Amino acid sequence: MAFAIMNRKWDWLRQAELDLKAAGDLLSSRNYAWACFTSQQCAEKAFKAILFHLGKPVLTHNVVDMLKALAPHLPVPAAVVKAGNTLNRYYIPTRYPGAFSSGAPGDQYFEPEAKEAKDLARVVYDFAQSTLGPAGPSTP
Repeated sequence: MAFAIMNRKWDWLRQAELDLKAAGDLLSSRNYAWACFTSQQCAEKAFKAILFHLGKPVLTHNVVDMLKALAPHLPVPAAVVKAGNTLNRYYIPTRYPGAFSSGAPGDQYFEPEAKEAKDLARVVYDFAQSTLGPAGPSTP
């Protein structure tokens, strides 16, 4: 039995925008691990917005898998692929102590990584925004 999936592309894109802002706030407050994670979340949600737009929603958090799902349907610039591949590495180790031999994740990330992550998230967000076209429902 088939069922319809609501196209929530604008909601995904809006949340990506909010995550990008949050990454900046976290960077400013020197919370570097969470700035990296939130940048990954921006990219994940931006790619999900595109996949919904194309009618190809996915149930994954893996940005690399999302890029593979996009490839047959949309040319993705090399800079966007690089950004996605880099940000994908921030999904788990930024949050879980078991990702490192010792120390909390919050002690493993520093300002340069967080700045780069936020900049890469911006690359992905801008690509998603340009792919979806004119803005959808107005945002508060």
